[in-house]
Amino acid sequence: MEDFLHDIVVHIEGYYQGIVDITPKLLLAIFIVLISWIIASRVKVFSDRRLKRNMQDPLLAAFIANLIKAILVVIGLLFMFRVIGLTGVAQSVLAGAGISAFIIGFALKDIGENFLAGILLAFKRPFSVGDIIESNGVKGKVVALNLRDTQVKSDSKNIYIPNALLIKNTLINFNSEGYLLQDFTIGLEYGSDYRKAIDVITNIIKEDSDIVDKGYSNSAVVAGITGNTVQIIVRYWVKTDVSVSDGKHRSEVVIKVTEALKEEGFVLK
Repeated sequence: MEDFLHDIVVHIEGYYQGIVDITPKLLLAIFIVLISWIIASRVKVFSDRRLKRNMQDPLLAAFIANLIKAILVVIGLLFMFRVIGLTGVAQSVLAGAGISAFIIGFALKDIGENFLAGILLAFKRPFSVGDIIESNGVKGKVVALNLRDTQVKSDSKNIYIPNALLIKNTLINFNSEGYLLQDFTIGLEYGSDYRKAIDVITNIIKEDSDIVDKGYSNSAVVAGITGNTVQIIVRYWVKTDVSVSDGKHRSEVVIKVTEALKEEGFVLK
């Protein structure tokens, strides 16, 4: 029994001595990670300002700034591995596939996938900040492109779509060269004077100063017949800004068209 207790004491002393020996390294490793994070954050803020000042695409500038921060943080982590004696881990990360292999190997697979998808989106640029996009059942205004996701604002709510989903699934961009496509459908009673209704709608579109007429396909066309209702689709383009892309302008156009058709004696369905 005495030998058993003696062995326990010896093991506990060994563990204690091991903890004492490694504590300075652990404290230094934590210090290195904190310093790396602070430096990376400061560099990100500085590079973000400089890039946005010299580049016309703020979305790409913000993404590159985030990428620089991620690289600096990874370098700090690699240095931390060397300090605490995990040199083999650091070497395998560097020899494997660089930063992307580190992310995929030491985090989750979807993080690395979204990271690579973010790089493709940043340089392919299927959308810009302020564009109205729709993907995966979500429609809203692009606010920012991050390393893992794209931030979209819809109905005053911030929605974060993983970048990989934007690459894999259908992406609709409602903007074209700084213009936003708006549309709505009006139902008329079967047997109405459809040509006259189209003329009334077309005149309203022409008189609206916010609607752009530069060769874009502003139109009102009969789309089809459902029962005793004739569907007319109205499509027009407006400049992309806060005053027209929040739905208020579209609402005003719908009201104008509805009131004008009623004044002309049309029955809406």
